Amino acid sequence: MMRALLLFLMLLSGAAQAQDFPARPPRLVAGFAAGGTLDIVARLMAEAMSPLLGQRVVVENRPGANGLIAAEGVARGPADGYALLVCPMGTMTISPQLPGAALPIDPPKDLVPVATMIAAQHAMVVAGNAPWHSVAELVAAARAGPGTVSYATAGAGSGQQLSGAWLARLTGTEMTPVPYRGMAPAMPDIIAGRTGFAITNIGDVAGQVASGELRLLAVASAGGSPLYPRAPLLGEIVPGFEVSGWIGLCGPRGLPEPVVARWAAAVAQALEDPTILARLRDGGMTPRYEDAAGLARTMAADRAKWGKVIREANIRAE
Repeated sequence: MMRALLLFLMLLSGAAQAQDFPARPPRLVAGFAAGGTLDIVARLMAEAMSPLLGQRVVVENRPGANGLIAAEGVARGPADGYALLVCPMGTMTISPQLPGAALPIDPPKDLVPVATMIAAQHAMVVAGNAPWHSVAELVAAARAGPGTVSYATAGAGSGQQLSGAWLARLTGTEMTPVPYRGMAPAMPDIIAGRTGFAITNIGDVAGQVASGELRLLAVASAGGSPLYPRAPLLGEIVPGFEVSGWIGLCGPRGLPEPVVARWAAAVAQALEDPTILARLRDGGMTPRYEDAAGLARTMAADRAKWGKVIREANIRAE
């Protein structure tokens, strides 16, 4: 009887909290440097959700450790919905499975899904004046000079690290990872040719591809990209290779269900705004809404997929 009463009081408290939420500006915490895809998505969604929530949604950048610095801050903070993590696939599904990675938290246990915002197609890019005009040419160079071809990553456990290591294994080559605090800081080095290539979100590179600073060699996601319908598919050149990602919102464990639902509803409404949709698509991003249960299923599927890749390719943290 006492347990039932306590449960009822908890549910009542959660409902009251959601009804009043948010009473002050909430934060979206982004674990990568300003200017990259995740930061752009965070700022566009914050702009769209502010009027829906009745409070200004603030974006806070806390880059480092493949998003884990930001993830730890959110996970260890109050479970009240006022700080949510802008969570990418790598932080939630790759890092926790990567041997050798020192994790301050266990993302699948310490964070809960709230909603999916973006499906992220990936592409392989090099400098606009790079000597390689095709994936085959780049692979041949890596084969001729083991370790001389490098690739940019957003840190240990990032999708970019796993993609480069997986490509090297499938092609029987040795390539050198170069870690950055996000892909925006990596761009000057790739454009200048100091770092050889990257396999990353199309949103990270669409502007530089359009300007000619970067050359797109192939789309890495199955089905291609609507921005580059004539681009070769990396999976057809290197059989078995395919990379896609997503960006969602996650909160600390214990986040009240009514607050989760309030945020999820704001995401769903924001992704119906034609202006926001156009701005996301123009930046090479594909809007995709999933509620908390849908994002949880996506996470589980990607953990299984990337866990298999990590084991088969014997990939470790940098």
